[in-house]
Amino acid sequence: MKKLFFLLAALFVATSALVFTGCNDDEDEMDMAKVLVVHASPDAPGVDILVDDTKVNAAALTFPNNTAYLDVEAGQRNIKVNVSGANPAVTAINTNVTFVKDKNYSVFAGNAVANIEPLLFEDDLATPATGKAHVRFIHLSPDAPAVDVALTGGAAVFPNISFKNGTSFTPLDAGTYNLEVRVAGTQTVALPLPGVVLEAGKIYTVFAKGFLAGTGAQALGAQIIVNN
Repeated sequence: MKKLFFLLAALFVATSALVFTGCNDDEDEMDMAKVLVVHASPDAPGVDILVDDTKVNAAALTFPNNTAYLDVEAGQRNIKVNVSGANPAVTAINTNVTFVKDKNYSVFAGNAVANIEPLLFEDDLATPATGKAHVRFIHLSPDAPAVDVALTGGAAVFPNISFKNGTSFTPLDAGTYNLEVRVAGTQTVALPLPGVVLEAGKIYTVFAKGFLAGTGAQALGAQIIVNN
């Protein structure tokens, strides 16, 4: 009987060790995506970002700033954008988003605060060719018409981009560019963008921010994110 008892005890310990080891392997092999969050709502206050009800930013995220890329478990995740410091919590955005393993994403909290909404873009972070930078443009000014992003006095680089839409990352020669944002199909300049520096090997997102009729911090402008 004693021998049987010790045999069962040894078997239990061995089985427990096997289960414990298996759990660690699962954690090490967790499927992950990377997600960058941008506050792009001109009249919204500072916010907190929650992934599956866990806050992921240390300080309030304010317009027009962004987080670094955050490691997020792949699959369907619940994303909340809460007004920072509100008690009880005030949730501006509550949505479920599916992230794919090893993909990179940008989530913009966009539109005027009365209509704030999440806008999801997949980020292609492939390394640019030698001497090139990759650039995309996203239109996030709620009251502005469709626009062309063009060389100053010259051809459109990104034509006819309407609100909440964006381009793919596009290779451009590294260098300094004088650009302008025009009302689509016209020569009417809504926003000059002189001296835009693009470094070789870098990946950029340029987004139109603020209101066409805005003033101060809410005035129409452009924000540049370095994605790598």
